[in-house]
Amino acid sequence: MWADPSSWRVLVTGGSSGLGAATCAALTGFDASVISLDRRPSSSTKTIEVDLADTSAAEQATMAAIDTFGGIDAVVCCAGVDDPGPFTAIGRESWERTLMVNLLGMAAVTRAAMPCLTERRGRIITVASTLGHRAVGDASAYCASKFGVVGFTRALAAECRDNVGITLLTPGGMSTAFFDGRSEQYRPGPDARLADPAEVAAAIVWILGRPDGIEVKEMVIAAPSEPSWP
Repeated sequence: MWADPSSWRVLVTGGSSGLGAATCAALTGFDASVISLDRRPSSSTKTIEVDLADTSAAEQATMAAIDTFGGIDAVVCCAGVDDPGPFTAIGRESWERTLMVNLLGMAAVTRAAMPCLTERRGRIITVASTLGHRAVGDASAYCASKFGVVGFTRALAAECRDNVGITLLTPGGMSTAFFDGRSEQYRPGPDARLADPAEVAAAIVWILGRPDGIEVKEMVIAAPSEPSWP
């Protein structure tokens, strides 16, 4: 199955922008069947519009995608948000939303997809961050969520051994709109080297294409000068 991307049925969260959009484009370029879960439609594939901070709605949207496909082979969890600033300066709703989208929404999608993935011996790729391995100031919600993604993924991989292939993908900073709208303090400097999201998306396709019996457990992709790794 994995040798032929045109047979894949893949659910991508956050497919309307950034790494999610690049992943949808890369997969559809190989004729895979792709559905995005996002609040805004993807430019390259069908979208089920949903706020992933609503975990019940995230589960229902995942089941709707499975019904549309008649099954599912892989889930790629790219959706992520951030609102940087000192802990006491970030409002409760914004702080909690970062955790809801990045961690709890991801877990809700994974939970809903797991029975089908187990039946198909499918694959899950969760997208963490270098800030899921190294904490920095003014990023308490983002670090908490991405450290959670790392722990969740490693625990799930141990639990699902030999049933579902699970990969923890850790990208460094990427050249996307993720940093738009921030104050200069929280944006990459003019000399920052950021990874091309298309290159990270190509790695995702490569991970999904490993033959049965071979899994990529964890992968880090970053520019050589990534300041938050290791």
